[in-house]
Amino acid sequence: MAEETKKPYMNVDFFEDLTGDIETPKAAGVEDVGVRVRRLREEKGISLGELSQLTGFDKNLLSDIESNKVQPQLGTVIKLSKALDSAFGRIVSGVGDKLYSITRRGEQKTVSRSTGSKGSQKLYTYKALAPEVKGRHMEALIVQLEENPEGDMSVHDGEEFIHVLDGTASLKIGSEVFELEPGDSVYYLSTTPHLIASKEGKTTILAVLYEG
Repeated sequence: MAEETKKPYMNVDFFEDLTGDIETPKAAGVEDVGVRVRRLREEKGISLGELSQLTGFDKNLLSDIESNKVQPQLGTVIKLSKALDSAFGRIVSGVGDKLYSITRRGEQKTVSRSTGSKGSQKLYTYKALAPEVKGRHMEALIVQLEENPEGDMSVHDGEEFIHVLDGTASLKIGSEVFELEPGDSVYYLSTTPHLIASKEGKTTILAVLYEG
């Protein structure tokens, strides 16, 4: 008797554009974060050294972020936004100008993120789902996680909701470790040390971040 084929959690055809490989973004899209950080810092008249003191991040790392040699984690961006008195979303995906946002699958903005000090290790890519809303305090993202067994725990202000769409996510929160399968979700305060990555290969999640 043939072995029964395991059914996917969701309609794979319908969610193909969400859970398939996220294409590597064009350079202009990747560069936006560093450009925005530098612009905000200069608008406030803050030097790199002063920003280093405000955030605790090394001055050389901040310089690499601004020059786009390193693409920061979202937790890092949240800390930078706090220090620069700016909305988190303004750095992640720009300033919106609408009261609501409907984002079609083909309109999702893709940006790469990397946490290695030299920017060589890609940890995840994401698609911003509602960048046009003005004054927003949440960011809704489709994130494609990579494996990151030796990654550092992240701690920052805010709250996070994660829902696994495809693959298996490994979540370390505090001193506990969990495996999240498609359909599983987790909600936690971002002030709790946390690290989420793909257990094997790539994993796609829906992430909603509230900066607090």
